[in-house]
Amino acid sequence: MLTAVTMIIEIVAGWLTGSMALLADGIHMGSHVLAIGLSWAAYVLVQRLSANPSFTGNKEKVLTLSGYTSGLILLIFAGMIVAGAIGRFINPRVIEYREAIMIAFIGLGVNILSAFLLHHDHEERDNNIRAAYLHVLADTLTSLAAIIGLATAMIWELPYVDAVAALLSSAVIVKWSLGLLRDSGRELIS
Repeated sequence: MLTAVTMIIEIVAGWLTGSMALLADGIHMGSHVLAIGLSWAAYVLVQRLSANPSFTGNKEKVLTLSGYTSGLILLIFAGMIVAGAIGRFINPRVIEYREAIMIAFIGLGVNILSAFLLHHDHEERDNNIRAAYLHVLADTLTSLAAIIGLATAMIWELPYVDAVAALLSSAVIVKWSLGLLRDSGRELIS
């Protein structure tokens, strides 16, 4: 719930302040909310399947499929961030830097707390937990990129740095999502 509220605040603040980096952070936090919800739903489904003696399928595949789906969602959101950042190069907007930086710091705090709560010793073996954890780490990265990009743009009066920060964040998100898709995809076809 904390992440969902923060996501709404970041998206609205990104739009109102004109910051693509903050908007990207909020949009990506939306994928984070979706991934955590998807992970939770997968665990609920596995519990129900475990209680059903007539189910003979592989319950672990449900968790892996959730991780794979989460990787796809990450990739889609990264594409949305890239499109928005390119749009800002073409049609720049005035950015309310101080307000955007303050909101980005709030997002960073929520992401750090979420990463701490999601970190488990068995996350490397469970692509469902790994997916949720990677979403949080990617969100932490986008928050840091937003803060650094906004501060740089404000100090040196280079508003395009805000869009560059969003592009850099999306590149890392793409890398992590492709790794998650590769690993969970291998488990799904084995």
